[in-house]
Amino acid sequence: MSVRPAAVAALFYPGDAQELSSAVDTFLAAAASQASAIGAWPRAVIVPHAGYIYSGQTAAYAYQAIRGASFSRVALFGPAHRVGFYGMAVPEADKFETPLGAIPINREGLREALNHPDVQSSDLAQAQEHSLEVQLPFLQSVLGHFELLPVCVGMVDPEAVAEVMSLFLEDPDTLVVISSDLSHFHDYESARAIDHATVNSILSMHGPIGHEQACGATGINALLLLAEKQGLVPRLLDYRNSGDTAGDKLRVVGYASIAWFDQECLNE
Repeated sequence: MSVRPAAVAALFYPGDAQELSSAVDTFLAAAASQASAIGAWPRAVIVPHAGYIYSGQTAAYAYQAIRGASFSRVALFGPAHRVGFYGMAVPEADKFETPLGAIPINREGLREALNHPDVQSSDLAQAQEHSLEVQLPFLQSVLGHFELLPVCVGMVDPEAVAEVMSLFLEDPDTLVVISSDLSHFHDYESARAIDHATVNSILSMHGPIGHEQACGATGINALLLLAEKQGLVPRLLDYRNSGDTAGDKLRVVGYASIAWFDQECLNE
C-alpha cells in the first residue's frame, strides 16, 4: 500500500498536528456565523490554495459550510503547478497523508475516471502539488472520515474536465471541490476590480473564465458547464486578497470561496 506523504506541510500550513488543528479550528470559528445562516449543504465549492496565512480564512468559509455533512467522498480538482502535462492526472497512491492523518483514496471512483481518454495515472503530477494538499486538513477537520478522489488538472479543455467531474457531481454523497486562486500580482485596487468582475461572472454563471483571472479556471469553467444542468446555484461566501491578510498591497493575489447549492434546497 503506497502513501503520498505531505509535501508542503510546514511551508503552506503548520507541520505540527496540534498547531495545524488549532489553526484550522480558529479559521473555521471565525466563519461559523455565516455558514449557520445558509441552512443547506453545498454540492460543490470553489476554494483558494495559497499558504494558510494568506488564504486560510477565505477557504474556511467554504469548509465551515460543509462542517458536519455526511459526504463519504470528496472529488478534488486542482490546477497543476509543478509538472506540465496534457489532460488530467490521478494518483496511483492508496492514501494521502497530512499531519492530521492519512486519507484513503477511492480507487473505484478513480478507475471510473480513468475510462476517460484524457485521464492518466501519475504520482509524479500529484507528488508536490499544493493546490490539492492544502485542502486536506480542512476536509479532515470538517468531515472526519471520507475517501478522496484527487484530480490534478493539466492542459485540457474544460469540456473534458466537465465529463469527469459529472461522474462525481451526480452522486449526492460526493462533494466536489475546485481549487483556485484569483488574479495574481496586481496592485490592491486593480486586483479588487479584476476579481470583482471574475466573481460576478461566476455568480451569474457566464463563462468562460480566463487563466489570467483564476489559475484554476479550467476546473471553474467545467463546473460552470455543469451547474445549470445539475440545478446548482452559486453563493459568494468570502472574498479578500493577500493585501487584506498577510501581504503588502503592491502585489497581491485574490481569493474567493464560492459554494454551489441545489436550487431546491435554497427554495425550501
